Amino acid sequence: MSSDSNYRNKAVFRFETPYAKTIWQAVLPEDEDMGRSSSKVSFCDDGGVQSVILTVEADDISALRAALNTWLRLIQISEEMQEAIRDE
Repeated sequence: MSSDSNYRNKAVFRFETPYAKTIWQAVLPEDEDMGRSSSKVSFCDDGGVQSVILTVEADDISALRAALNTWLRLIQISEEMQEAIRDE
C-alpha cells in the first residue's frame, strides 16, 4: 500500500444549537495540532441560526477517526452540560 504524503483526510461537521457560542468557547482551548491530525473549531451566526463548525484533517483514516471520536465527545458533553444547567 503506497502513501501519498500530500493527501489528507478531512471531515467537516456543523452543529446548529442554541448553545453554539457557549459550546464553542468551552471546546476552543482544545483546538490544536494533535500530531497526526489537526483541527479547527469556529462559531457561526447566520441571521440568528448559531452553529459550531468543526473541521478535522488527518494524515490517515485511523488518525481522523481518533480525532473525531475526541471532538465529537467533547461537543456532546458540552451540549449535555448546557442542557443540564438549563433544566435546573
